[in-house]
Amino acid sequence: MKVAIIGGAESGIGAALLAKKNNYEVFVSDFGEIPEKYKDELRHNEIPFEEKGHTIERLIDAGFVIKSPGVPDTAPVLRSLKKEGLKVISEIEFGYSFYSGKLIAITGSNGKTTTSGLIYHVLKNAGRDVEIGGNYGISFARILTEKQPEYMVLEVSSFQLDTIDQFKPDIALVLNITADHLDRYEYDIMKYGAAKMRIIENQTEEETFVFNGDDPIIAALYASKKRKERSIPIREADYAEGISSKEDNSKFEISIKGKHNLFNARCAVEVARIIGLTEGEIASGLQSFKNEPHRMELVDEINGVKFINDSKATNVDSVFYALDAIKSDVIWIAGGTDKGNDYTALKKLAKQKVKALICLGIDNQKLVQSFAELIPIIIESTKVSNVVDNALDLASAGDTVILSPACASFDLFENYTDRGDQFKRSVLELKNKISRKNRKI
Repeated sequence: MKVAIIGGAESGIGAALLAKKNNYEVFVSDFGEIPEKYKDELRHNEIPFEEKGHTIERLIDAGFVIKSPGVPDTAPVLRSLKKEGLKVISEIEFGYSFYSGKLIAITGSNGKTTTSGLIYHVLKNAGRDVEIGGNYGISFARILTEKQPEYMVLEVSSFQLDTIDQFKPDIALVLNITADHLDRYEYDIMKYGAAKMRIIENQTEEETFVFNGDDPIIAALYASKKRKERSIPIREADYAEGISSKEDNSKFEISIKGKHNLFNARCAVEVARIIGLTEGEIASGLQSFKNEPHRMELVDEINGVKFINDSKATNVDSVFYALDAIKSDVIWIAGGTDKGNDYTALKKLAKQKVKALICLGIDNQKLVQSFAELIPIIIESTKVSNVVDNALDLASAGDTVILSPACASFDLFENYTDRGDQFKRSVLELKNKISRKNRKI
């Protein structure tokens, strides 16, 4: 059996390794340059590959194609292969065909990583055999080359769900649907939402769907489906005053803050109860959980000013939650590659809380125009160290400086992690510089 894999990053390489393990004849092809660490893996496993272009004649010899999520369906190579009659599937679809445990899959515009990580931690803390992967960092397929965990927590994106066929989670979660990645969906939020809702496409009455019961787009899309699966809506009334234990009605202590994280935690609690964890096991996991970096991450405090790294906030909805959670005046750092943003939802919070907006990006025109009449000070920069210096100059003791971009990072950075790491380094360097200066005085 021959398989062609389009894309030579984590998802594609994981699929290649799993295919090789299961005796497929594998060929990896990437339009760009494959990172050296992945090329080393391919060479070590004797998997042939090409980069900086696709050889269509060689690819059409495959029985089917596995597509990396970063490759759009409109890519010329995929159009050519589909024209030749080749079936195109996602890496999570391929991995699913080799998995025999219980699958928990999470999608949504915001909160996927936090909720996935929280579910994983609660289960792991309770002693369950569980792994986490997908959009979270390690591909589903790569994990399956080494183990078959009893429970698999999988963060999945709309891009991964676009090309599923049989993929069927035992527990599926859709957290929310807000404007994001609309450039991949003809700037139609309902088409983007429909891609997210494919997560339940193959569920039966034996599987469970947990979803945001207050989200109007989820409600509209779900109403159009024939309901087979067990559905559990989570509404604000279920968590607004905290999350109660079923044992004694006491409130769980939750390590992550903000109303949006109460919702994420409530979803995690529901999953844990479906699986059969005790209320004590759930309480222990909620209390000890530590979130991933770049998500409302407190970097440090300088002269009474808090610096928060929220680089993962790459859409308007994420920024709304961030600004809403901050109780002080704000110096807001935003900007990058716009993904069709509508900033209307942020304007009230910006007027109430934001003292200054620092635009970190190459093209800030839309951002500046959206807030010019609401925020008294707006400046622009393309250098992180300058942004941090300017933020401290504009802030007063008790204020909060937050990097919460509302945009993708690819104009100035490799990814949101690179952006967040540079921000953190610049904050710590500034603090050290001020400390040295104070010691001299």
